Amino acid sequence: MTKAPKSINLDFRPATYFWPLNLEKHLLSHVKGAKRREALKAAIASNEFAQVFELIGDSELPDEVREASGRIHPAYLGGEFLPAREDSEVEIARITIASTTSDVTSVYARFENGMLHYRVVDEYEGETLSGPAACTSDKPLTLGELVEFFDGAWPLMDVLEMNCEENLRDMLRFFHAESAFYPQIDALYRLRVRKAHRANSG
Repeated sequence: MTKAPKSINLDFRPATYFWPLNLEKHLLSHVKGAKRREALKAAIASNEFAQVFELIGDSELPDEVREASGRIHPAYLGGEFLPAREDSEVEIARITIASTTSDVTSVYARFENGMLHYRVVDEYEGETLSGPAACTSDKPLTLGELVEFFDGAWPLMDVLEMNCEENLRDMLRFFHAESAFYPQIDALYRLRVRKAHRANSG
């Protein structure tokens, strides 16, 4: 596993992915669209409760609304084509890339028969996944374990090299990792990208 500086705690493990959660974590985990999530975060931060209720009305947009959003700009489609979560599932992490359609890849988790079950999902029925996309654990993953699992199913570095021609600045601008449960996930991914770029350049 990639070593991280002391400021990034690879051993951090959330107490739970399920209840009790704070309201923001709960609401954000139920909205698939990347642009809708940004709007929801802003609405929560500014206490615009009418907009909050409007944004969380549907975790998944109806087809006609999704098509209309795509006509405004393809980026509004980001995350809207992720697979529907099962009733007991919660999204625990996602990476959004700066592609034309702001594609999103996510990790879902559910609790069943005394174990946590994880799956990595994309917006293309698994076509962008290249490794094992499911695993189990008896307690929530550490930050380090989550990133190793996520990267094994969907290797971010390969995506960046394909889109950014090994330009580090462009690579770092091309993605954003986020999680309601792992606040350091984006910082860890950026560290990994810098280290991989140095190794490839050397």
